[in-house]
Amino acid sequence: MKDLKLLTKFSIHKRSIIICIAIAVWTMWLSLLGTQEAISYLMDYWTIAVTMIFGSTVAGGTSLGGGAVAFPVFTKVLQISPDDAKMFSLAIQSIGMTSAAIAIILTGIRVDWRVIRWGSIGGAIGMALGATLLAPILPPDVIKMSFTVMLASFGVTLLALNRLPRDFHLEMPIWTANEQKIWLLAGMMGGIMSSLVGSGIDVFCFSVMVILFRFCERVATPTSVILMATNAVFGFAFHAFILDSFMEPVQSYWLAAIPVVVVGAPLGAMLCNLLNRQTIANILIGLICVEILSSLLLVHVSTLAVYSSLFAMLVFSGLNYWMYRTNIYQNDRA
Repeated sequence: MKDLKLLTKFSIHKRSIIICIAIAVWTMWLSLLGTQEAISYLMDYWTIAVTMIFGSTVAGGTSLGGGAVAFPVFTKVLQISPDDAKMFSLAIQSIGMTSAAIAIILTGIRVDWRVIRWGSIGGAIGMALGATLLAPILPPDVIKMSFTVMLASFGVTLLALNRLPRDFHLEMPIWTANEQKIWLLAGMMGGIMSSLVGSGIDVFCFSVMVILFRFCERVATPTSVILMATNAVFGFAFHAFILDSFMEPVQSYWLAAIPVVVVGAPLGAMLCNLLNRQTIANILIGLICVEILSSLLLVHVSTLAVYSSLFAMLVFSGLNYWMYRTNIYQNDRA
């Protein structure tokens, strides 16, 4: 009976945090736009808002991020350019993922702050490099398929990893200068991917946590959410103030989706904390399968995209296999 009261009290506490975050953002949103204009954005761009109902919940509750829903739906279904889809993903995740990160911190959900700190530094470097050097020269279909390939290779490895019961950790099992370098590099690679599609550092760093360092998915997921939040805020600011690329129609998409994501993302984070690690892994694998099928059915790829996808598959699969076979961090059961 006492445990039930504590659970009910904690649930009320979590709901209160989500409501407070939503009210604060809604108040600023309405104050800046005015009620009539705010409603007009929702009416004119309702497809964007509806997409982000699901996208924001996925963002807060999994390692895939809102961009993993927004980018494929925008580019494959709504026929929005990859540049606009990427910019929107960063902009809206700077609101939604930050709201989820605040909810995670305030409710005391367990994360690894050393991973967040070093991964965020690497992510900022990767975001700046990718946005200035790679994004301007890579064709749209190459960018679309590279993200799909990264998810596919991770999905296969995650499936193999969860075939049998395994040891897992709730924090970094070892922390030396080598682990700092690993997380700086992982963050940089994830930041480069985020600079191309608006999401990626969360997926990439989640894969490093789970496959190499044998993290429990219940800790790796909220850690990756905070990583994506910091990377999205930096990426959004970098594109808006340095590259001056935050323009219409992305601004309108962003304003239409804000009131949705400040509820969906924190709610997703809370729901994730109630699920066991195997369920989280199964949800991730299912979402990855949807992404792969949608790419095969909806994306028309050039010869360059085919070869680049094969190359990316070899690179990501090889990296995941190396992490999977590395046993140095597979010692103690957490």
